[in-house]
Amino acid sequence: DVVETQEHYKSRWRSIWIMYLTMFLSSVGFSIVIMSVWPYLQKIDPTADASFLGWIIASYSIGQMVASPLFGLWSNYRPRREPLVVSTAISVAANCLYAYVHVPPSHNKYYMLTARALVGFGAGNVAVVRSYIAGATSLTERTSAMANTSACQAVGFILGPVFQTCFTLIGEEGVTWKLIRLQLNMYTAPVLFGALLGFINIILIFAIFREHRVDDMGRQCKSINSEGEESDALNQDTEGSVDHVAVVALNVLFFVILFVFAVFETIATPLTMDMYSWTRKEAVFYNGIILSVIGIESVIVFMVVKTLSKKTGERAILHGGLLIVLVGFFILLPWGKKLPNIQWQEIKNNSIPRTVPTEMLMPFWSLEEVQLQSNHTEPVGCPLTQSWCLNTPMVYLAQYLSSDVLIGLGYPVCNVMSYTLYSKILGPKPQGVYMGWLTASGSAARILGPVFVSQIYTHLGPRWAFSLICGVVVASLLLLEIVYKRLIAFSIRYGRIQE
Repeated sequence: DVVETQEHYKSRWRSIWIMYLTMFLSSVGFSIVIMSVWPYLQKIDPTADASFLGWIIASYSIGQMVASPLFGLWSNYRPRREPLVVSTAISVAANCLYAYVHVPPSHNKYYMLTARALVGFGAGNVAVVRSYIAGATSLTERTSAMANTSACQAVGFILGPVFQTCFTLIGEEGVTWKLIRLQLNMYTAPVLFGALLGFINIILIFAIFREHRVDDMGRQCKSINSEGEESDALNQDTEGSVDHVAVVALNVLFFVILFVFAVFETIATPLTMDMYSWTRKEAVFYNGIILSVIGIESVIVFMVVKTLSKKTGERAILHGGLLIVLVGFFILLPWGKKLPNIQWQEIKNNSIPRTVPTEMLMPFWSLEEVQLQSNHTEPVGCPLTQSWCLNTPMVYLAQYLSSDVLIGLGYPVCNVMSYTLYSKILGPKPQGVYMGWLTASGSAARILGPVFVSQIYTHLGPRWAFSLICGVVVASLLLLEIVYKRLIAFSIRYGRIQE
């Protein structure tokens, strides 16, 4: 059989590269304003508090969770260009709305919330991107293509804050274009840049993107999404049912993977402020560097895992990735005897809860620690409002950094293998809706992760928080063991090709 012509091969990979770009721009749309949302929110609407900021951050994931299955369903029955263009146009419009949230005389925070939710809604096209790549690659190409997709997503998350940093040179005031009431400053320039990138993406989708579909062996097939072709375009290779037990299991595993990473990202700042007496500025700066390094580590892992999977298979690598994540969180458990520094400012201002005698606190400080904390203009250390600070040992910096390295290694491995296995299990069936549910489960995890941190960590401390995370990862490893033999490609399951 002729697998495909050279012309078809080139057109197919040009279209896949456009999907890589779409994935990159989707993640840039999330991260390009993440550092400036809070100061911009305070500037445009002084009534907004920190809890409302949480809703604004979560609104992106909520929008994506709602939109992913919808765009996925759309892409199952119509040319994928349609949902891709519409979703990207929604993101462009939402970014422009964000640039104008300062204009209304009141309720500005709700306009910002709407803008971020719509950006997230537009990012629901991730399901369309993943389903297209799954259908346009053979089994041997798929792991590499999925790894490249995740790498583009990771690079977008890394470069978004870098773009934001560059735009801070414009300053808070910037330039005002009175005719159209546009303020071009450090807060609005990033989103307008994101809108420009989205507009370019739409042009490239029209100019370069074409519908392509190959079977698991790489043979050219008709696509259900091509113009003028409906469901009868699918060939007999689609016969056979999808293993829904494996599908549900991978959705659960993917939820766990993104949940633990969302917890890790969210807990970084409060943990380091509590344990190492870092100020807000120090915590944001140092953790920003750490997360950037983890991002670079992730991109390297995405590249390495493409080669490694050919030797060991995706299931074994997913198993190994979960074990690495488990070790990473196990290391974070407080083991020593030294307690974290208590916030000196609270004691100096007599704001200690009356149930805690002052003499109980004195053994926790040396003279140097008291002098160090007195020099800060803001309270540093573990606040007494968190009662566990009085009896839970600190997490040493070496523990924290070791955990960063391990989680930065395990998470990208699990991420890529989940998507790859998922697409292979679904086989030649239209994958839009299925990919939509997988994306939605990841979005739900990113919503619940910060909630978990705010409740469990704040009230019970790191010992309970990290123990529960370890328990969740152990449960996911047991689930993986139970369904291990079912996580095989559709074509292998029905004996069309050999494993």
